[in-house]
Amino acid sequence: MNLDRTQAYGRVVNTLDDLGPAKLLPGEQDRIRDAADTLIFAATPEEARVAAADVEELVEHLVASGRWTDERAQELLDDVRGCGPLAPVG
Repeated sequence: MNLDRTQAYGRVVNTLDDLGPAKLLPGEQDRIRDAADTLIFAATPEEARVAAADVEELVEHLVASGRWTDERAQELLDDVRGCGPLAPVG
């Protein structure tokens, strides 16, 4: 664990607090939070890859459906990836 990962985790939590209720369904919020938790505490690189892949899939859906912009979705994805032990994961 290091400061960069901790700060990335904080940005994910802030995004969920600020935008989550208006822009994400409860299950989507849970997926993002679960992925960030998994990445911050990942015991293996495979765990990190699976968590990152799930968020990548969700972000693609959010952009394709027009609910999020590419830019905002990429920021979230970068922050979630930043929680992990690998750079970049996925």
